[in-house]
Amino acid sequence: MDCCDREAIGWVASPTGYSGDDVRDLMLESVEKRFGDQLPSTPVQWMSDNGSAYVAEQTRLFAQQIGLQSVTTPVRSPQSNGMAESSVKTIKRDYVAPMPRPNRETALRNLAIAFEHYNEQHPHSALKYRSPREFRRMKTASS
Repeated sequence: MDCCDREAIGWVASPTGYSGDDVRDLMLESVEKRFGDQLPSTPVQWMSDNGSAYVAEQTRLFAQQIGLQSVTTPVRSPQSNGMAESSVKTIKRDYVAPMPRPNRETALRNLAIAFEHYNEQHPHSALKYRSPREFRRMKTASS
């Protein structure tokens, strides 16, 4: 989730939890989607909770190599991860709850559709009721 424009840049789904490999794949996918084949010119914060997959030394080193600065939120601190918690609540309420998911393949396909809709169509009050991508396009056009 990009904190500036609220876009869900990348995502991973698992019924059992996430490994360090999953997190590193997500990091790389996110950097590639946002910056193309160039690394960020200055470190970009990658904020996460204190889960073992996020704080593993291999994950932190990989983050540095691709231009990310790993930052973890304090334990039980809704002030520092409120945006993430709000986004999760929105995705669950507006997309996952009504979503048919009779099997893994259907669920993953529908999640991809849900995130695309969220990024292209879902209005956010913090973005003057624009979707994340609409907001970014507007900012790019006015620059």
